[in-house]
Amino acid sequence: MNVRSGMASLLLFTTASVSQALEYASQGLAAPGGATSVHQFDENAFSLPSANMSVMRKLDFSVGNSFFRNPWVAAPASTGARDGLGPLFNTNTCQGCHVKDGRGHAPTGPEDNAVSLLIRLSVPPKTEQEHALIKQSGVIEEPVYGGQLQDFAIPSVAAEGRISVTWTETPVALAGGESASLRTPVFTIEDLQYGPLAEDVMLSPRVAPPMIGLGLLEAIKASDILAHEDVQDANQDGISGKANYVWDQQAGRLTLGRFGWKAGQPSLMQQNAGAFNGDLGITSALFTKDHCTSAQQDCLKAPNGNDKGDEGAEVSDKILRFVEFYSQNLAVPVRRQPASPEVVTGEKVFHASGCASCHQPNFVTPEIALQPEQSNQSIWPYTDLLLHDMGPALADNRPEFLADGQEWRTPPLWGIGLTKEVSGVVNLLHDGRARNVLEAILWHGGEAEATKQRIIALSKEDRAALVAFVESL
Repeated sequence: MNVRSGMASLLLFTTASVSQALEYASQGLAAPGGATSVHQFDENAFSLPSANMSVMRKLDFSVGNSFFRNPWVAAPASTGARDGLGPLFNTNTCQGCHVKDGRGHAPTGPEDNAVSLLIRLSVPPKTEQEHALIKQSGVIEEPVYGGQLQDFAIPSVAAEGRISVTWTETPVALAGGESASLRTPVFTIEDLQYGPLAEDVMLSPRVAPPMIGLGLLEAIKASDILAHEDVQDANQDGISGKANYVWDQQAGRLTLGRFGWKAGQPSLMQQNAGAFNGDLGITSALFTKDHCTSAQQDCLKAPNGNDKGDEGAEVSDKILRFVEFYSQNLAVPVRRQPASPEVVTGEKVFHASGCASCHQPNFVTPEIALQPEQSNQSIWPYTDLLLHDMGPALADNRPEFLADGQEWRTPPLWGIGLTKEVSGVVNLLHDGRARNVLEAILWHGGEAEATKQRIIALSKEDRAALVAFVESL
């Protein structure tokens, strides 16, 4: 902890009541990642290993970090462990999207690239065979450009196109004489190099999410997640979260989805392998083909980095395991100023407004073989990992497995108050449209419409307290 942050926290704890501070300590609310939580609040706050990790295991974390941070290159290359980039790709390093292991951002204009934002592509299923295929793939890919637009390519291949965005502003009146302005994005794809997109193409922009606490989310028992599912809204509270069931490449069956904006991935291993394949154009034992369609002959003819010594893939299982270990153990920072009177008030507003109906505060992880860091931890991620209808304003109108075009997985809130320190800007929600916590709240609709209206009607002081609480997480 730096001196300035430490002094501020000490002052707040001395002005708060001793009983309040003890209550927070006893509930573990100051350490959202349990014993894995770290004390760091600067630009590197999301890049530390689990605090309860042994020195020997930190060596494996560092190896995984090197493969996450360092660039991959096109094949053939002298660096055989890192070749195979492309032929089509979005970035040449995992860190390129998850800058400092944090959140990506939407491009602000023509001079700003979209490297930490990608666009998923698909078309509606038209045949019985395509409807059946969705059970394994989640979507039907666009026939010419595949499942994701790649806006970079190796020298012998043309990149698919360029992402462009324009913004419009809409004012929103709030109680107490306040107002806010919401910006609405319109994403387009320009300079298409392989012909037009399908007329019925569905586009879904996705900002890279932060990497912290992922191993803890993976550790939550499926039964604990499903206990919060209420598809038919049996308790009539207006909230009907549902699980997404997605194809597990390793298990060869459908299983609970946890990761991605629509909970479209079942595990960190598959999430990472999918990102290597889709974002970097690198094959693995889980995803064996480059993203070249029959319309992209230069892509199909390009050299690759397959190595028979690496299971015939461009990234070996060994490297994937190191990256998995790294992504499992990026630690969540402790909360800032959890006993501040304003933050304490904001927590009460959070619950009274209904936010916790989806942003489930607490889980306890079980004992997990070979994962001592994630075992038996009381964690406070503020997510139920379920899908919720967020209304037409946030809809991408693109289904993914069981998620429909208006449904999104509840994102975790831990670490959200450090977004600007780590990423330089605050771009929240799936496409980065919200520039602060209040804007993100005001975009909520669907199941969250009633909660949003309660927050709009709050006094200026209570609304500020709510934001202060969320930013303390």
